[in-house]
Amino acid sequence: MRSDWSPLAPTFRSRLQGQVLALVLLKPDQEWTISDLARQVHAPLTTVQGEVSRLVDGRVLTERKLGRSRLVRANVGNPALLPLTQLTLASFGPQVIVREEFSGLGADAVYIFGSWAARFHGIAGGTPLDIDVLAIGDGIERRALFDAAARSEKRLGIEVNPVSRTREQWEHADEDPLLGDVTTKPMVLAWAREE
Repeated sequence: MRSDWSPLAPTFRSRLQGQVLALVLLKPDQEWTISDLARQVHAPLTTVQGEVSRLVDGRVLTERKLGRSRLVRANVGNPALLPLTQLTLASFGPQVIVREEFSGLGADAVYIFGSWAARFHGIAGGTPLDIDVLAIGDGIERRALFDAAARSEKRLGIEVNPVSRTREQWEHADEDPLLGDVTTKPMVLAWAREE
């Protein structure tokens, strides 16, 4: 199987590996089922199972069985875990952190766009120096939007630039200069309201 190399961090085997590590390492006390991980990263269960098995074999993750489920978590006894977590946070952490910090805004959806989204989608270029976030929804409070950005900045260690647009503006993206540009370029869904 060909790996899906990511310009976000060429040290990772694939984008999927980076996404799995971001979920697990950024919450080291949480246990995850393989199904939960597959759902979060929008990847086939068998593909995620293979990635998790490699990480368990490499002692980056630990696992235990509970009935028929495999539960995995960060191997906090691994001395390489701290630097690996820092690298994971810098490269794949924005999607996880933005999801956590922006999910309480009352938005319909939150996207990351700009250079980080481009690298995530495999477009080569320099290391992203900021994270651009677009929140879509009606009634998003400006203060809450910027508070979420500030919390994200603190956790990620880089600037987070938030913008918001209403549902109507989103539906007529071609009439908004920013949306007209953003929607023609790579975007990464960080969070969406479940219907």
